[in-house]
Amino acid sequence: MLSKEEARTPLAISEGDRKPVLELYQRIQRSPAKLVGPDGRSQDLPVSLYEFLVKLIAHLSEGQSVAIVQDDAQFTTVEGARMLGVSRQFLIKLLERDQIPHHMVGTHRRIYVRDLLAYKAKQDSRRRQILDELTRAEAEDGLYDLEPSHDRAE
Repeated sequence: MLSKEEARTPLAISEGDRKPVLELYQRIQRSPAKLVGPDGRSQDLPVSLYEFLVKLIAHLSEGQSVAIVQDDAQFTTVEGARMLGVSRQFLIKLLERDQIPHHMVGTHRRIYVRDLLAYKAKQDSRRRQILDELTRAEAEDGLYDLEPSHDRAE
């Protein structure tokens, strides 16, 4: 068994072994990614799908939530409000003020998922910017260096 120090130390490859190792690495790089099922059957994956799956797995392993939706999927106002974490009435006000594009299907409003995600990203970015500004202002005022007062009446 290797110690942690030995495991981190790169191994020297002899000149004679370098060429076969490099050839093997290049063959692996050129070969298509494959999806292998529990029954052992495999299917080649396009590079774009492989890269997407790698990113998807990375996000999930970091504890992030992931949703896969069609770009042209449409939500009702109830579904849209749930996605944004707001009330249906608040979402309707946003739609009426043209802050989020929508269209009518009969008498019902429909919102493309891409438009909801764009609005959400814009709001999240705005919130982050405001929080960064508040944090910077508090740091400049020295508020992070203050000790809390423990003499409050309970």
